Amino acid sequence: MKQILQNLKTGETKLAEVPCPSPKRGQLLIRTRQSLVSSGTERMLVQFGKAGWIEKARQQPDKVRMVLDKIKTDGLLPTLEAVFNKLDQPLPLGYCNVGVVMEAGAGGQRAVDGGRWAVGDRVASNGKHAEVVTVPMNLCAKVPDNVLDEEAAFTVIGAIGLQGIRLVQPTLGETVVVTGLGLIGLVAVQLLRAHGCRVLGIDFDIERLALARQFGAEVVNLSAGEDPVAAARMFSRGRGVDAGLITASTTSNEPVHQAALMCRKRGRIVLVGVTGLELSRTDFYEKELSFQVSCSYGPGRYDSNYEEKGFDYPVGFVRWTEQRNFEAVLDMMSDGRLDVKPLISHRFKIEEAENAYELVGSSATSLGILLQYPTPEEKPETALRSRTVRLNVSGATAATGKATVAFIGAGNYATNVLIPAFKEAGARLKTVASAGGVSAVHAGRKYGFEETTTDTDSLFSDSQVTTVVITTRHDSHARLVCQALGAGKHVFVEKPLALTIDELAEIQATVETTPSQPSDPRQPSTVHRLPLLMVGFNRRFAPQVQKMKSLLAGVKEPKAFVMTVNAGAIPPEHWTQDSAVGGGRIVGEACHFIDLLRFLSGSPITGFQAVSIGKMSDVAVAEDKAGITLRFGDGSIGTIHYLANGHKSFPKERLEVFVGGRILQLDNYRRLKGFGWPGFGKMNLWRQNKGQQACAAAFVQAVKQGSAAPIPFEELMEVSRVSIEVAEMLR
Repeated sequence: MKQILQNLKTGETKLAEVPCPSPKRGQLLIRTRQSLVSSGTERMLVQFGKAGWIEKARQQPDKVRMVLDKIKTDGLLPTLEAVFNKLDQPLPLGYCNVGVVMEAGAGGQRAVDGGRWAVGDRVASNGKHAEVVTVPMNLCAKVPDNVLDEEAAFTVIGAIGLQGIRLVQPTLGETVVVTGLGLIGLVAVQLLRAHGCRVLGIDFDIERLALARQFGAEVVNLSAGEDPVAAARMFSRGRGVDAGLITASTTSNEPVHQAALMCRKRGRIVLVGVTGLELSRTDFYEKELSFQVSCSYGPGRYDSNYEEKGFDYPVGFVRWTEQRNFEAVLDMMSDGRLDVKPLISHRFKIEEAENAYELVGSSATSLGILLQYPTPEEKPETALRSRTVRLNVSGATAATGKATVAFIGAGNYATNVLIPAFKEAGARLKTVASAGGVSAVHAGRKYGFEETTTDTDSLFSDSQVTTVVITTRHDSHARLVCQALGAGKHVFVEKPLALTIDELAEIQATVETTPSQPSDPRQPSTVHRLPLLMVGFNRRFAPQVQKMKSLLAGVKEPKAFVMTVNAGAIPPEHWTQDSAVGGGRIVGEACHFIDLLRFLSGSPITGFQAVSIGKMSDVAVAEDKAGITLRFGDGSIGTIHYLANGHKSFPKERLEVFVGGRILQLDNYRRLKGFGWPGFGKMNLWRQNKGQQACAAAFVQAVKQGSAAPIPFEELMEVSRVSIEVAEMLR
């Protein structure tokens, strides 16, 4: 199927061939009929992509500060690589979609809600510009029969304007100024008129002013030099307007300043668009004005429980959610009180999408740009359903030995770190899979995979694939590990191995019942062995850690380890903090450091204790501000300070080892110092090296040679079990 992607590094907008996405739990799979280009938002993205590096930095000063902090801790080259890789990720465009339901994903509150969704239903959603999209059910609304596809494509735009109006809280007869008469502004004019408000529209564009006048507003033409403040004073009979709705897109502070001057005492100002926000205290103080920023389509936006998990807000407490705003807009269209047909300025077939975005990025006049998609007669559903795309990559990696690899997951870490490491190690990159398809296509073309797919199950039945690399969200790791091992595949899974003790038990049972395979399938008489299992505990493979291990090998007495991790804060609503999805940061990341100390001690963990920072009302997550103490069988001890309440300019990871009157100190895998070590003083690197390449290389080599896994299975299980039990102790 075809999808529109934007490259933020070059500004290039292209129509790409991607596999059909797989609907997750609680999602709808929708065949698109029409989608609307949001000229304001998408023009900003196109212009940002085409801007030079200096202009990009000016537009995002907060990101520049993050880059500078990362340079201090990780060095210049790794930081630049991270920035370039981030900008190189393709961005799927669009959020105004109307289409027909092809399939409903399993589960979700509404999946079986009285047959609420059925194949063939026509729905409006915030789906992307693609022939087929997957959308959470709470972000979809059924389209009334008398509303055309072209009209329904404006649903999300309408909901954005409606949410701003709900925050304004207009009453019958009030005067409201709408600043910026783009799509959202012109929809807002009509919705405010439907509320019984008198509306004054402000813009530079003559055609848009004419449309606003057609919809019942009085207007101010800024291009003719008209004074909006004076016009608003006359419009409000000298009292000042009751409210201002700002739907403009500009870096200027003037729209907010003008809105304040136009408002009466205790007036309300709501920002829906994007403007400068250097507010004048005098403007707001003297009139006691209220100012609020509207968040997208309404309550539920950016709440994973609502959008991803499908939990609706009770209507008695939250009357207007995102979905209910969608429904209200569609009802207004159905009743004829919202007319969006005059807002359509251009229509393009999806094959002409690049021409549409040339128009968006140009100075030519445009308003509502619709993209039209093939009908079932023009393109049968079977042609859209293909979940595997063969990549025409010249010089695709030839088969080397038995390390033919399929990746499940193509997120940032997989694309920027693990895939390059496996490629450099000489693996054959066969298939890369992702649920949405876009990230996998990008990774596949960038690194030379032979194909990309959204059908994960096909990897386990592919006889050519000998090795599966799992880099998905943590809650799927154990299931995929068992599925891959059961299919006789070698497995490399990015940490953690599992989230619960029960999942570890399932992995143990799978390993014990998995039939062994010949070391060389072409020679059945060769030695049989079980598939290899490896967890991405890469720190132990870092060159400086290997040096520490060699130095400690000659020391027989117990050691004391002090590991300080300046982890950095992650919002409590982030998926990694969700114990059911990410497992929390101890299971998801601190396992790295438990493994590192286990490796350096060379002895089993015989006991542990853990304590977190005191749980107070203003401490959202206490688990990621904790101290963990480990005891080892050889008498060594280790302390891990895993702290999310530090400063970014401090090194993220520091390890100190005290033993026999000597000390080793490792800072962020760049600088290693020895104190009191005969013949060793320091080992510094030009750039940070956490051992990812060496970790992947060791695993690939073991697969090729038929040797044992780089980390014994018992050790993987031990570290995973301790990590899980420590996390449970801290909760």
